[in-house]
Amino acid sequence: MMKRYMSFLTLLLAMLVLSSGRLYSQDIPDRPVPPRLVNDFAGMLKTSEVNMLERKLDAFNDSTSTQIAIVTVPSLNGYDKADYAQRLAEKWGIGQKGSNNGVLILVKPKTASSKGEVQIATGYGLEAVIPDITCAEIVDYQILPAFRNGNYYKGLNDATSTIMSLARGEFSASDFGKMVNSHKKDSSGLILAIIIVIVIFLISRGSGGSKNRHISTGGLPFWLLMGMMGSGRGQGGSWGGFSGGGGGGFGGFGGGSFGGGGAGGSW
Repeated sequence: MMKRYMSFLTLLLAMLVLSSGRLYSQDIPDRPVPPRLVNDFAGMLKTSEVNMLERKLDAFNDSTSTQIAIVTVPSLNGYDKADYAQRLAEKWGIGQKGSNNGVLILVKPKTASSKGEVQIATGYGLEAVIPDITCAEIVDYQILPAFRNGNYYKGLNDATSTIMSLARGEFSASDFGKMVNSHKKDSSGLILAIIIVIVIFLISRGSGGSKNRHISTGGLPFWLLMGMMGSGRGQGGSWGGFSGGGGGGFGGFGGGSFGGGGAGGSW
């Protein structure tokens, strides 16, 4: 009797495992056919933007074998974004088998009833080169500011450029952290300068008919002063771009593995 009971429990457990596996498979999209590195299932990008990103990432894959995939989905189907990203990256096998040099940028758009979500997942082979803290910096200082302004292409283009430079060794994660801190200091300095200009402007406006009312601002309109200050910031907050041509068409994912590295955020 006990043996029959144990056999029944074993069979029930096996059925539950198989059932959960089928549900998991249904929740996570299958590999695209034909294969693509940029898959905008949520319709967040223009066709031209998808094509530009695809050519950029395909050329990078051809020259380095490192695969960076962008996937937007309309829903996470109840999963945490980090869990969903790892499951999708594993299912698709982003990166090369053995090298595990894949990166996934997963995005779920903001809706009337839910926050927007973004997650960067890194393969085993890139976790030392692009550590979790660096993924968080890319999300916080490149992706989310652009996404909050509705510019999804800019956020993804800037983020992939940074990931490519890190993977190539053009600068290290530590170097990028220093760039981020410098950017934060520059932003703080700009805010202080804006406050000073506003105070000077208000004082000059309150000085009545004084002959010297325009001396502090040089007689320039306030909006022009602001524009001049902004133009002095060089790239205006941009973190680099990529102008390389496309390859011969993406050939498919290589079977890379992921171990949970990465970071994400919401907007």
